Amino acid sequence: MFKKIKQNLVIKSDSFILLTSFYFAFVLNCSFWRFIFNNVEIANFSVFVFALSLPIFAFVPLYVFFNLIIQPYIGKPLLIFFLLISSATNYFMYDLGVYIDVDMVRNAFETNTREAFDLIGFPFLAWFFVTGFIPAVLVVATKIKYQPLDKEVIKRIVFPLVALLVVGGFIAVSYKEYASFTRNNREVRKILNTINYTYSTVLYFKRQGLSKREFERLDENASHAPFEDPNITVLLFVLGETARAKNFSLYGYEKETNPLLKKQDIIHFKEVASCGTATAVSLPCMFSHLKRTNFDVADAKYSENLLDILRTAGYKILWLENDDGCKEVCRRVEVKNMVEINNPKYCNGKYCYDEALLDVLPDILSNIKEDTVIVLHTMGSHGPTYYKRYPENFKKFMPTCDTADIQNCTREQVINTYDNTILYTDYIVSSVIDMLKEHPEYESGLIYVSDHGESLGENNVYLHGFPYKLAPKEQKHVPMVLWMNETMKRWDYVDYECLRKDAAKNTFTHDNLYHSVIGLLEIKTYTYDKELDFFKNCRTKELFSN
Repeated sequence: MFKKIKQNLVIKSDSFILLTSFYFAFVLNCSFWRFIFNNVEIANFSVFVFALSLPIFAFVPLYVFFNLIIQPYIGKPLLIFFLLISSATNYFMYDLGVYIDVDMVRNAFETNTREAFDLIGFPFLAWFFVTGFIPAVLVVATKIKYQPLDKEVIKRIVFPLVALLVVGGFIAVSYKEYASFTRNNREVRKILNTINYTYSTVLYFKRQGLSKREFERLDENASHAPFEDPNITVLLFVLGETARAKNFSLYGYEKETNPLLKKQDIIHFKEVASCGTATAVSLPCMFSHLKRTNFDVADAKYSENLLDILRTAGYKILWLENDDGCKEVCRRVEVKNMVEINNPKYCNGKYCYDEALLDVLPDILSNIKEDTVIVLHTMGSHGPTYYKRYPENFKKFMPTCDTADIQNCTREQVINTYDNTILYTDYIVSSVIDMLKEHPEYESGLIYVSDHGESLGENNVYLHGFPYKLAPKEQKHVPMVLWMNETMKRWDYVDYECLRKDAAKNTFTHDNLYHSVIGLLEIKTYTYDKELDFFKNCRTKELFSN
């Protein structure tokens, strides 16, 4: 039967390319056309001409592209690949409001199986089947009739050139409108499907190839130059995942999502901006000595980071992993992975509740013999399956959205489910503080900060990963909390109330973390920048004065 169908599906190569380009431009570009519909207001005749030209503008780059790749023997496999990928990206852009740039491509390459399956639900499968799989089957079943080589080459050159000339003519006539539109809507190129991820993937590999390959030591002479004190120093660095400050009651949120932390003697930093909108960028950036504007994630893996400097200076470093990897930040330190430990009380073999971290921590704290930094990488509020991030007894805010297809839930359900993850995070962080309180013999402190925020349907945008310049505040404004025991306040000469006032009135970013931790742990290194140390205004004794 398939052979019979194939015999009936015969089409000339130029017609096939035309049809393919049309399908990609108009069926697989729903997000692009929605953007055009929402952002182009026809106020006069010149804008009307500009609007008429946009279908041609979307069609021609794809037409040129498919003229290049649809060739005998290789054309069908390549086209099927692009059909399946474009069907998937079309869904995520349209349904979740994501944009595709080089950072989003990096996220895709670094996404593990669990994260990928969290994004796949019935709506995606139905969309993918109809717009990707069925057309791919039709491509397989179609016989493409190529003309003699000379005629084929002439058509592949002449037809695209004519198409480009038409586009050029429209741009010349409507130059002012094109210039204004692209200047005010720079993100539009990141939603022109197929072109966006193809260009971004090439750029991703180009950057990977250009990144430094020789591993760079930051400061081999970094040393611990402590104030005189008799206590072992213990710092716990709790890394939040996808927590946005907007939903923390510590920051004025109307729901009580931080009932335990508000009872602790903590300082919360009012305005903190992340250095990325996705873990793949933010996490390495948080541990880098470079500012966000100078940071390159491709280079980061070939350079030491904060943990390396601390280890060089004599601190013992332990990374407790309960998310989806440290993005090579913890590559050179001891790591304990909660999924590998697989405590059946908190884990199901694929992921663990963050309480798995609390389960291993008491024994670690009881056996510390030297200055130590422990990083707890939490699962936090990792979406879209927010409902999987907390146990049943933390299901306080109702009704909830107990599915990965959050766009099919009401906003109230999505926000309630997300708020339950924040409530659970509150419990985790507060419990860690309580554990530290049980060891007054240490000079101990805790820093909690999230890697990035999250969109929960504002302006029809979900999840995170927007290009940084275009990202809404919800994806960049993150919570940061500090707790210090009395011993650390005293021996690090920190005026806690001064710091509380600074945290309430000043703005900070992830750029401050490296230098603040270096200062707090009294590490002498040329990589330290005092101006980025958020303790600098509130020390009662000068650092490294001895």
